[in-house]
Amino acid sequence: MKTFYRLVGLAIALVLVGFTQPAWAANLSNGEKIFNANCSACHVGGNNVIIANKTLKKEALEKYGMFSLEAIKTQVAKGKNAMPAFGARLHTDQIEDVATYVLEQSKKGW
Repeated sequence: MKTFYRLVGLAIALVLVGFTQPAWAANLSNGEKIFNANCSACHVGGNNVIIANKTLKKEALEKYGMFSLEAIKTQVAKGKNAMPAFGARLHTDQIEDVATYVLEQSKKGW
């Protein structure tokens, strides 16, 4: 009987894993909302209205060593140059979401 309950428990766990989003997966829809609310004034369409050559497009991100999730998260959280820091305004999961959104959009060409 113990084996039966273990198998049932394992089956339930596998079903739940298959139908739920992992906790570590970023939410691109939320990332887009955060981007539109906080970033789009300066980065509409992946551009940069302050420093024109430092866009969020793949080529520029690669050129300036920013084409990684960690680099973008750090930039969002801590800011740099003309970009303000958002670490005090956004939660860690929000920074993860918006950074993932930016990286995915850059891969798509905005």
